[in-house]
Amino acid sequence: MKHMFKTLLVMAALLLPGLALAEAADASAQAASQSEVVWQALKEGATGYTTSQSEFHGQPINSYDPRILPLRSDILAPGLMLALFGMIGVFILFIMVNGISKLHHGFSGKMVFRWSKRDVAIHWLGAVPCLMLILTGLMLLAGRFFVEPVLGQGAFASMMALVKPVHDVMAFPFMAGWLLMTLLWAKNQIPAKYDLDWFLVVGGYINFGPFKGKHPDAGFANAGEKLWFWTFAAFGLVISLSGIVLLFPQYVEPSRTLSLLAIIAHGASAIILCAFSIVHIFMATVMSEGGMECMVSGYCDENWAKQHHNVWYDEIQADGTLQYKS
Repeated sequence: MKHMFKTLLVMAALLLPGLALAEAADASAQAASQSEVVWQALKEGATGYTTSQSEFHGQPINSYDPRILPLRSDILAPGLMLALFGMIGVFILFIMVNGISKLHHGFSGKMVFRWSKRDVAIHWLGAVPCLMLILTGLMLLAGRFFVEPVLGQGAFASMMALVKPVHDVMAFPFMAGWLLMTLLWAKNQIPAKYDLDWFLVVGGYINFGPFKGKHPDAGFANAGEKLWFWTFAAFGLVISLSGIVLLFPQYVEPSRTLSLLAIIAHGASAIILCAFSIVHIFMATVMSEGGMECMVSGYCDENWAKQHHNVWYDEIQADGTLQYKS
């Protein structure tokens, strides 16, 4: 009898864990089944209840189109790197082959009024933040793919802790500069018939072949500057609007898809503005002898005005508004 009792105890000891495991497995399977049902319901748009007043307060999971995500890593990140470093490389190579555009008659020593102090200030109000936004935006958009593997995760994280607030702060003077430039300078950026000829001879900046020595007509702004202005006006608007969505989600209350689309629009516009900015900087500083002085003092050399903006120079000479620096 005692032997039989011991046998029953051993069997119970063996059976009970098995029963416990079976019950646990059944409970796990039941939970998994319930989770599957809940997850399926959420994917189909099931709503819940919350005290939040957000537009999406009844949506437990803010779903999005998964096709949007790869655009950042596969297209925007390398695109911005190419826009910055690729364009710099192209211009360095171009200058090595072509050289710069020199003043054929040298500097006259007479400085002609071109930009007011207000305009110079507005230019730098937009220009400095624009450069800062390009550099910090490059880190935010492409840093994880190109910089972090080189610096390591710790150093990259420390860098990003500084980059992100700088990018956010610089957005405000950039938008102010963009708005003022767009409103105040548009009147001088209207296309003219002679602008097409400017493009056909590449603005007279080519120093060899049939283009050498060509100086196409240009008004206050040449055709290249007009193209840059309207590109800056249009894509600056896209960058500003998408930036507002990203900076102030608590007020805009975007959906997850809208947030991702804002990032895509922001990045794509940044690529275009970055490429044009590099062109603009090189043309104003390196390529055009005497050009940088315009946005430093607001005056340009008289021979520079005659060579690069002859229509404008003839107009101010004819109507008596030509002013020399005293």
